[in-house]
Amino acid sequence: HQGLGDVVITDVRMPVSAHYSSGLDMLPDIHKARPDLPVIVISAQNTLMTAVQANQVGAYEFLPKPFDLNMLQDYVEKSLLSSGKGSADAQKMQEEEIRDAEHFIGTSPAMQEIYRSLARLVNNDLTVTVIGESGTGKELVARALHQLGKRKKAPFVAINMAAIPRELVEAELFGYEKGAFTGALSRKAGKFEQAEGGTLFLDEIGDMPMDAQTKLLRVLQQGEYITVGGTRLIKTNVRIICATHRDLIQLVKAGQFREDLYYRLN
Repeated sequence: HQGLGDVVITDVRMPVSAHYSSGLDMLPDIHKARPDLPVIVISAQNTLMTAVQANQVGAYEFLPKPFDLNMLQDYVEKSLLSSGKGSADAQKMQEEEIRDAEHFIGTSPAMQEIYRSLARLVNNDLTVTVIGESGTGKELVARALHQLGKRKKAPFVAINMAAIPRELVEAELFGYEKGAFTGALSRKAGKFEQAEGGTLFLDEIGDMPMDAQTKLLRVLQQGEYITVGGTRLIKTNVRIICATHRDLIQLVKAGQFREDLYYRLN
């Protein structure tokens, strides 16, 4: 309140006062009084939601306990060199969203890094690539990004490239017109159309055929596509999150994955 100091370090669990119930509650008022004052939040509540909430109220950095003192010192030094740009008008998370996101379990350093990465990504529309072995929760990451982001009220649509016959991938993704191929008795909407306004999760992207890769690249570059058998360009507005257990760089070197698409997705 006196406007002194160059950086604030606060815990989340604080003595309850008439004005604030936690350290995070103070941040909007701090940013209103001093927009460039960086705030570093520390907490023993090592969950995804704590990291997300700290990010949403404009924390410069979130450090889970126990942390290395040298790391805290590094963040203090970096914060003093930055402008501490934090959002002062963050929205509070709804209870329903919090329950949806709390499927993540673990307080290990590896999980903490995932929480912090997700917290940085939920409020933007960047394309995200999730890499990990089968069964490690890649779709869980994608759903969390959707449920906590600005597209949460729109559809979340998932498609697994490895589970679809290669010749049908384009039709599944972009839809098809009546008579486009044998058996196409009526028009069918593709995953892009079903996910309009929301998030499209492309699982096992490393198994996508080259022709479909080319069409996906066009969508990422121009925001439009053509259905199989169609002639009209269709505008699309989806966030794309993809996942793979394969080494995409090795696939690029082997000529099995487009290099330009890799950099667009990554």
